[in-house]
Amino acid sequence: MKTSEINIRDPYIMVHQDRYYMYGTRSETCWETADGFDCFVSENLEDWEGPFEIFHRPEGFFADRNYWAPECYCYKEAFYLVTTFGCESQKKGIYILKAKAPTGLFEIYSGRLTPDDWSCIDGTLYFDNEIPYLVFSHSFEDHPDGDMCYIELSQDLKTSKSKPELMFSAAEADWARPVPFAEAEFGMKGDVYFTDGPCLMKMEDGRLYMTWSSWSNHGYAVGAALSASGTISGPWRQQKKAVYPENGGHGMLFRNRDGKLKFTLHFPNDKYQERPQFVDVKIEDGLFLLEEEKKKDGNEV
Repeated sequence: MKTSEINIRDPYIMVHQDRYYMYGTRSETCWETADGFDCFVSENLEDWEGPFEIFHRPEGFFADRNYWAPECYCYKEAFYLVTTFGCESQKKGIYILKAKAPTGLFEIYSGRLTPDDWSCIDGTLYFDNEIPYLVFSHSFEDHPDGDMCYIELSQDLKTSKSKPELMFSAAEADWARPVPFAEAEFGMKGDVYFTDGPCLMKMEDGRLYMTWSSWSNHGYAVGAALSASGTISGPWRQQKKAVYPENGGHGMLFRNRDGKLKFTLHFPNDKYQERPQFVDVKIEDGLFLLEEEKKKDGNEV
């Protein structure tokens, strides 16, 4: 099938042995009960084999919803799927699955990696000097400023080794706006912000960048931040303007088979219409920019 025929949210690309493996959230079950994840395989980012179901809810497994944002990593000769799970009786959290191949089948590997009393979504891994960190969104249900946090993981990725550290809040970004439906959908009054979809990468200029999503003037959007220290601890400085400002989000960075930096996200942000999009990236004067976006006055850190 073609990229334009694939209906997923939160696309994630892993390049392995000259093939592209794409994971994502099933659009049809994103906001309802859910039971699995799929993978698509390609050699050119346009023609895909699949979907191949890589995980199906085991009998008795607690999670029956919030099967969100699976990300696959090849690590120490195995494959690890970082994902969100939830159920009605407990808050959403981040877990890791494990398999022998990128197409699974994946099995439950870790327990809950984020705090039991926190609602957390959209985990991603970042390795600094071989230390694995889990970066995730501390969801707005707990804190209306919308926080991005990180935790150090054990070398086997099975347990958390530290308490969460705050990286930044969505309310700090000039481009981010309170979600207009917070009271109608969640019963939350006042300004409510959210973060989701983090992705970290150290670029050729030696700087550490993060892309992440929130709400903007034109709906779901992607912004970028730069670590002043070059490490995960920041401080993180937000670019003034969203890099993808309208009706698309939850992106991630990867290098294609030719080594070219690419960015993928889902667009539009409308149920049953979401499709993976692939965009070229450039770094210009310390700014993270998408290739079709020209540098604009005021888009600075």
